[in-house]
Amino acid sequence: MSEIDGMEETQAAAELEQLAQEIARHNRLYHSEDAPEISDADYDALMRRNAELEAAFPQLKRADSPSLLVGSAPSGHLAKVAHARPMMSLDNAFSDEEVTEFVARVRRFLSLAEDAPVALTAEPKIDGLSCSLRYEGGVLVRALTRGDGQVGEDVTANVRTISDIPQHLPKGAPDIFEVRGEVYMAKADFAALNQRLRDAAEDPDKARQFANPRNAAAGSLRQKDATVTAERPLRFLTHGWGEVSAVPGETQTEVIHAIHAMGFPVADSFTRTETTAAALDVYRAIEAERADLPFDIDGVVYKVDRLDWQERLGFVARAPRWAMAHKFPAERAQTTLNAIDIQVGRTGKLTPVARLEPVTVGGVVVTNATLHNADEIARLGVHPGDRVVIQRAGDVIPQIVENLSRDEARAPWPFPTHCPECGSAAERDPGEVDWRCSGGLICPAQRVERLRHFVSRHALDIEGLGTTNIESFFQDDLVHTPADIFRLTEDVLVARDRWAETSARNLIAAIEAKRNPPLDRFLFALGIRHVGAITARDLARRWTSWSAFRAMLDAMLAKRTEMAQALGESDDKFLARIGKEMATIAETAGVGPEVALALADFFAEPHNREAVDDLLTFVTPADVVHETRESEVSGMTVVFTGSLETMSRDEAKAQAEALGARTAGSVSSKTGLVVAGPGAGSKLNKARDLGIRIIDETEWARIVADAR
Repeated sequence: MSEIDGMEETQAAAELEQLAQEIARHNRLYHSEDAPEISDADYDALMRRNAELEAAFPQLKRADSPSLLVGSAPSGHLAKVAHARPMMSLDNAFSDEEVTEFVARVRRFLSLAEDAPVALTAEPKIDGLSCSLRYEGGVLVRALTRGDGQVGEDVTANVRTISDIPQHLPKGAPDIFEVRGEVYMAKADFAALNQRLRDAAEDPDKARQFANPRNAAAGSLRQKDATVTAERPLRFLTHGWGEVSAVPGETQTEVIHAIHAMGFPVADSFTRTETTAAALDVYRAIEAERADLPFDIDGVVYKVDRLDWQERLGFVARAPRWAMAHKFPAERAQTTLNAIDIQVGRTGKLTPVARLEPVTVGGVVVTNATLHNADEIARLGVHPGDRVVIQRAGDVIPQIVENLSRDEARAPWPFPTHCPECGSAAERDPGEVDWRCSGGLICPAQRVERLRHFVSRHALDIEGLGTTNIESFFQDDLVHTPADIFRLTEDVLVARDRWAETSARNLIAAIEAKRNPPLDRFLFALGIRHVGAITARDLARRWTSWSAFRAMLDAMLAKRTEMAQALGESDDKFLARIGKEMATIAETAGVGPEVALALADFFAEPHNREAVDDLLTFVTPADVVHETRESEVSGMTVVFTGSLETMSRDEAKAQAEALGARTAGSVSSKTGLVVAGPGAGSKLNKARDLGIRIIDETEWARIVADAR
């Protein structure tokens, strides 16, 4: 029996919550701030763990699950523009068996025979910054980064400085054509850039250095000043396309060749393969050449070659069903663990960080690694002074995979029992892996982190009020609560060192512009445990206004008090019962007992209510205006029953979800439509008894066609 097989549901829920927060943070660091703190291998391990837990406990899948998200929201200094077609991420494979299963899933989804040939393309997965180039009438009109997959940053002026990218397409090109690929920096150019930065510095030892070519490319492309980008040796490599008025081919291979003929660079090793075995041979050949390639890669990407099959396969969550990235094993090295430091996050979480003797892995010097939590330290049995094996796959901070100095007779490293910032007791709730400071708002680390969270990009997004200013204002007793931010004045700022009238006026204007934030951003900004950006959005869409949301909270708190008086002690059973009641009152999809209880606990604290009420004297959250979709089945629950003759069950469900409908496995009074094929039995009879609309597969095909 595996470790997950023996896990209790409460443990799984706690770990999924921790994974959602940790992965969201690393997405922001990687995609928006170009400052990753963990390796690709470490990140992939977190994503795989999340997927394994969701597979074992599907009822616990969170609304803000990392499996549903792409990238991270764009940063603030470049204009934000919506993609005409989303820029999706890719699911990963780490073994030949997973690639074989990927092809088998394609066959099952398309209802193909087990031995039916499935041609794939294979190409290197370059480690760069994703970019979409839009041409209209043959002229480059816009270039966007991936951003969060839906909205990217406008880097058009910067992209025009990259010699690999044509400014005009040849005659005969489609009128609208979006080319997608990776902006990167070659290894030799990266080394030369860092050398120039050292040569130009007064003190070469303190010169700014880029950690790796990916960071250098991302930082160069996302400059405010395009002249800076022009000085950086950026390149471009094509791997696909977005919105097009006409597709120049019927297969992935044909379109990539057409794009190459238009003047865009394409990987020399791009190959069409007829079998899975041949695709794996390409993987091994590219892996063998990896060190000699002019750019960094971290795997090979496979795509179903036929475009009509790609269209049928469609997408699931954040990735296409017709593509997969086969990742390379992580690179490894040995070093010494010098120390273990404890960092305190905004929710009070105590995170251990390994300080390493500097070591070069894959051309990058690494000095730190996250140790995640006390359980991970115990599992590895590490102590300062131990010799450890680390691995890295493309980024800065590695993971520790083995302790060469492990001594089973040695007592575990003593994890702190008190917060290193405020001295408050450290506590760990039943079923959780993380220790947290109990100091709450009296803990300096948490208070500053809560303020930083309040003004962050996903929250109120106050331009100019970054980490440095927040910490400075806090240390000088100017800002201790979110409401204090709105109490700042130009006079107060100008009186401070290095604050001119213009900068003070600009910051106050930026603060004033946030007095009517969207309700979901306001809820997320409060920093309520378990309420991430997705959950805040779902709550805002359900309750639409602060007054309605607060009325729901009042009902929660009244019920909470009533149950506390009736049930007595706050043991685990009490919390489980009260959480279910809170979730019922919340009436929001994706808000289960854990999230609902966190909401109730937050607002049950008098100081939290006082802080929110104080804030509301300055801020009025904007009501939510629901967007509507023109779809015959949008918002319905659809049940498919019987045999489907023109598509698989998975394809039918995917179509329903793409039209804004939900799918269910059983018929109930909440069912809006039943699609019945040959052999439909009890579900069909129940639908008739309930008077639910019933259609056949042909009528369903009409609904799908009309919705397009």
